[in-house]
Amino acid sequence: MQPSTARFEARHGRLHRRLLPFTAALLLSVAASAHAPDSAGRPLAPSDVQWLQRATFGIDSASLASYRQLGRQRWLDAQLAGRNDTLPPAIANLIASYPAISTSPEELLAEATEARRQLKSMPEGDARVAAKKNLQKQARELVQQAQQAELLHAIYGSNPLKEQVVWFWLNHFSVYGAKGRVRLVAADYEEHLIRPHALGKFRDLLLATLKSPAMLEYLDNAKNVKGKTNENYARELMELHALGVGSGYTQQDVQQLALILTGAGIAPAEPRRAGRFGRTRPGFVRDGLFVFNPDRHDFSDKILLGQRIRGSGYREIEQAVDLITRQPACARFVSRQLAEYFVADQPPPALIEAMAKTFQRSDGDIAAVLRTMFDSPELTDGEARKFKDPTRFLVSAMKLAYDGQPISNAQPLVNWLNQMGEPVFGRVTPDGWPLDSASWSGSGQMATRFEVARAIGSGRNKLFITDEPDPATPRARPAVPALDSPLYRAVVEPRLSQTTRAALGKAASAAEWNTYLLSSPDFNYR
Repeated sequence: MQPSTARFEARHGRLHRRLLPFTAALLLSVAASAHAPDSAGRPLAPSDVQWLQRATFGIDSASLASYRQLGRQRWLDAQLAGRNDTLPPAIANLIASYPAISTSPEELLAEATEARRQLKSMPEGDARVAAKKNLQKQARELVQQAQQAELLHAIYGSNPLKEQVVWFWLNHFSVYGAKGRVRLVAADYEEHLIRPHALGKFRDLLLATLKSPAMLEYLDNAKNVKGKTNENYARELMELHALGVGSGYTQQDVQQLALILTGAGIAPAEPRRAGRFGRTRPGFVRDGLFVFNPDRHDFSDKILLGQRIRGSGYREIEQAVDLITRQPACARFVSRQLAEYFVADQPPPALIEAMAKTFQRSDGDIAAVLRTMFDSPELTDGEARKFKDPTRFLVSAMKLAYDGQPISNAQPLVNWLNQMGEPVFGRVTPDGWPLDSASWSGSGQMATRFEVARAIGSGRNKLFITDEPDPATPRARPAVPALDSPLYRAVVEPRLSQTTRAALGKAASAAEWNTYLLSSPDFNYR
């Protein structure tokens, strides 16, 4: 449940009295919105600003300009079409420079397999220890590159609504980047499995995650074989991905789905075997790194959710996904999860029901479900307030502070999310990061968020430094970002409380003013 304003104020007042002179005053109630002029000088209604805040990670000048030009419905049409999904050239080049992105997952797995083979052949000693550490370091760097790529997309992507949906699905179909081979394919999971299906049919998205090497590795279905079933993935698919707790499925359904999924795994990474593995065998299916091996599959008939699925091999998996995603419980579960993320910790039941009806009517069309939500007045009515989780806070702060200016070093972004406790690919358990406000508003978390606000607001953050500086060379003072900008005056200033305005007026420097603004409840709620 969302924390009360009183508890929020008290907790953050105590914290900020310890950190900076005027911080306590900033962590009070948020004032009502006022009319805000857009960048062309014409008024942008408060309801439009509030709606656009929900549809984006945070408003920047580009999204504001396109919204003003197109109007709400045409802007929403363009976002949900999902075709305009570009990056500034400097950011696109930066992402393309990451080996995690530029190297195919097949190559990454083959190289790692060969490196481990060579490591095993080395004699004990310092050289072997050093080689092992280097192999581990390379794997960690691949995960960091995947994290950086996702955050750069979130900040600079030309389709801000889609970027939120991509993050939502990455969290919904969560994988842990530090587990086994997941670290080698995490970037591919986001870039080529989640992103292309983010606004499509839920059935296709679920099947894409099922066939992904990241998910097969993380939830152990690569080990799920005839005679030695592993129920991990089957259980989480039903509980966390598609149906939800208490939706009517049973432990027997989990066991039957696990049998259906036997034989679904990852292609061998050895270069001498990977290319021809299973190609000519009847019933064998190969799609990228996904393989369905009939020799490892249980061909018995199954009863899933009351329906008989005859033992037929890979076709069983497709039938199971169709059956699960067409359950009314799936429509309600997915709709509720989306509404909790975009609308409120306790979204209106009528909105969930409307979204679920759209889900069923459209055969799980994600864009159609989102349109129902974004067209509903309940998106911004009444108690529909959301406290920003760390990712939303970080991305919105970057959008306001740098407003499309390309950075050259994304590692600080990863570090900040790690410090705030919500790293991409960092959730150990498969339930994803929590979506409720209370999970992110503890005093310790807010102390860290304040420090991140100060790092962004002061410019002392290494976002534009790509190499370690030479200690003998004097470093130039970092530029303080100009948060008091036309963008700020259009979408932030009109919604500030009098308390926040008074505190900002007492700031002793531009960096302090920036820190106060980014730490205020006005900025941390949306």
